[in-house]
Amino acid sequence: MSEENNTQDGNGKVSRVIRIGTRKSQLARIQTDSVADTLKELYPDIHLEIVGMTTTGDKILDTALSKIGEKSLFTKELENALERNEVDLVVHSLKDLPTSLPPGFTIGAVLKRENPHDAVVLHPKHAGKSLDTLPESSAIGTSSLRRAAQLKKRFPHLVFKDIRGNLNTRLKKLDEKEDFAAIILAAAGLRRMGWENRISQILEPEDCMYAVGQGALAVEVRARDVDILEMVSVLHDSDTVLRCIAERAFLRRLEGGCSVPVAVHTEVKDSQLYLTGAVYSLDGSDSLKETMQTSVAAAAAAAAAADDKSSEEVDECVQRVGVTATKLSGEAQDRAERLGVDLANLLLSKGAKEILTVARQLNDAR
Repeated sequence: MSEENNTQDGNGKVSRVIRIGTRKSQLARIQTDSVADTLKELYPDIHLEIVGMTTTGDKILDTALSKIGEKSLFTKELENALERNEVDLVVHSLKDLPTSLPPGFTIGAVLKRENPHDAVVLHPKHAGKSLDTLPESSAIGTSSLRRAAQLKKRFPHLVFKDIRGNLNTRLKKLDEKEDFAAIILAAAGLRRMGWENRISQILEPEDCMYAVGQGALAVEVRARDVDILEMVSVLHDSDTVLRCIAERAFLRRLEGGCSVPVAVHTEVKDSQLYLTGAVYSLDGSDSLKETMQTSVAAAAAAAAAADDKSSEEVDECVQRVGVTATKLSGEAQDRAERLGVDLANLLLSKGAKEILTVARQLNDAR
């Protein structure tokens, strides 16, 4: 870092200035502040500045995400600032990050995952109900093809309609109008905002599996900034990293994105990583779903082993679906990535490509 990015306190002590890029929404700021607070605890001598930005996804609020056709809706402006050295790291919701990052960037930290499931938030007049007990033809708001595809099949008596905007906006649309009986949101966002009391129902995997990376925060950095990469690497949560590598590898092999309904569920239990993945037609009538597992026993011993060996030289070839985690067992990460690819290949062999192609075409035609 250049000298102008240092600051001096009254005692003449020089403190490193680290600039963190984030979206301007209240949730994004809460998430970024939590990362900044953790870094400040770990590195008391650094001085943090938070730089808020507005992204394409924040500006286009009258079109469904799946229709905009832009892979980096919530990340491009932040990555541009990273590329221009205007910020040193960026905090994202991992589910917003494409599975292939632009050259020169890497995910330097994946933090411990919040509850990744989806939540039902009911209109106040329907308090005490659930999706099962809502009246026939009740309108449910969601901008996610993945959520709508799964829930249409599971709750055929309901009607699903697009709703856009940040959490505050969507809750306001629900509460102040009669357009929706309920909306579906990520439980993680509601919890981080302190709005757990609005959660009427958590959707279990048998009702609705979640999006790749949902509930996890990611710190994106320039791959060449070894010192910044080293600094943020302590934020990695090993189980979350392995789960999200498997999920991202699954999605990348399927060539999926927000314009097709792809869903996952992962778990690390007794040194085994379990990955369930599924693809759906837009109306949920056609689907493929399978589960596979792999051993990640090596991950537990990785941290100790990392202290005994010289640090792996950081370059982009160390990435696994965009994630650099040199302090975690490389073997465990490779197994997680292979699990995602193998599961995607299994679904592709059963016709997943055809289901996704039709879903993409129908979505484009809407």
